[in-house]
Amino acid sequence: MKKYLSPLSAVLLVCVTASAAFAQGLTGDALAGETKIAMCIGCHGIQGYQASFPEVYKVPMISGQGAKYMVSALSAYKKGDRKHPTMRGIAAGLSDQDIADVAAYYEAHDKTAVAPAPGPAAVGSAQVVALLQKGACVSCHGDNFNKPIDPSYPKIAGQHADYLFVALKSYKTEGKALWGRSNPIMGGVANQFSNAELKELARYLSSLPGVLKTLPQAKFK
Repeated sequence: MKKYLSPLSAVLLVCVTASAAFAQGLTGDALAGETKIAMCIGCHGIQGYQASFPEVYKVPMISGQGAKYMVSALSAYKKGDRKHPTMRGIAAGLSDQDIADVAAYYEAHDKTAVAPAPGPAAVGSAQVVALLQKGACVSCHGDNFNKPIDPSYPKIAGQHADYLFVALKSYKTEGKALWGRSNPIMGGVANQFSNAELKELARYLSSLPGVLKTLPQAKFK
């Protein structure tokens, strides 16, 4: 399979074994992952690309995301704990090793950042502060929402607001064959809020400085 992001090869060589061992004792290989992203780049490699199911929203930025979280997310799509027809189909075609390799590849993009690491998150409005406290968001995602307390949790600072809103709503969705996410922790958090409150949280988190980005592939530049 063609390598689509050859300028990163030097970085990937450094990061090839940087990821810790995942479940099943697998370690992701970023260089191998570079050859396995053909099904990813058509959405996540295009700036501003929008999905249309279950509503229109920008697909999440995954370059710079933690590898262990990406393994968790892709595995959940593969098992059906996260319901989404496109992602389920893609994840189902990946072996556990493929998932670990792809995750290591996208995590390696964090090493290409030239800007300094983001500082502490700015304090939001009184309403936002109250919502964050109610959801205890920092207890998992970290004080600046860039350094989760567990690597299986996502970085969310700077992520697209419309994606965050749709993702949060998905944890409240029940009984749908093709949409929804089964996660007892996030389900308990999301169900405390109205959709208007979730949108406010998503807007605030999106406004924060973060390390996530979309790196256009040469094919789409």
